[in-house]
Amino acid sequence: MKTQQKHDWLDSLKPLFKLYGTRKHPLEHKNRYQLLVMVVLSARDSDRHINAIAPALFERYPSMKELAKATPEDLYPYIGKVANFGNKALWLTETARVVGKDEHIPHTIAELTALKGIGRKSANVIMSESGDEVEGVIVDLHTLRVSPRIGIATGTNPEKIEKQLMEKIPQKYWKQLGMSLTFLGRELCRPTNPKCPECPLNSVCEYYAASK
Repeated sequence: MKTQQKHDWLDSLKPLFKLYGTRKHPLEHKNRYQLLVMVVLSARDSDRHINAIAPALFERYPSMKELAKATPEDLYPYIGKVANFGNKALWLTETARVVGKDEHIPHTIAELTALKGIGRKSANVIMSESGDEVEGVIVDLHTLRVSPRIGIATGTNPEKIEKQLMEKIPQKYWKQLGMSLTFLGRELCRPTNPKCPECPLNSVCEYYAASK
């Protein structure tokens, strides 16, 4: 599909922002430390699963200070059922030792992505959900699928998709954009049998237009 070059995407996305723009990220965190840990754990796993196992982990390790004293093996009883738990335990304990205290958790994409287990998408989530000035758009598997479908971006590379989204929508809307496209993909624009008639973007969506 070709991206519409002169389309007013900000105006077209207003119904989507109205539907999803104020929703919080599904990870049920209480502070920046918990958010960072949960974001790392949620890679290739479900937010629901991480929400279920996180309380026991945070009861034992309530901050970076306590986590910095742990070995990867110490975390196994708490995260042993999480996908790729061995690497994640290693990444989290190393990150805790590097960061030291909760208040030292970085506030930029460059610094966050220098930590183990945190890529650009994860960094965007951490910054977006903890009140930082956003530097990018969250592009998860849902956004990666939805963006080319509706026609706001092309390709399959997350960073290239993100760049196209940032070019089309002003920075003040980047947080809303990332979460709105994520929830659209979770609830309506599913991989198979998308609920196109219910979608607030069906009047501008290239996928829907082609399917008629």
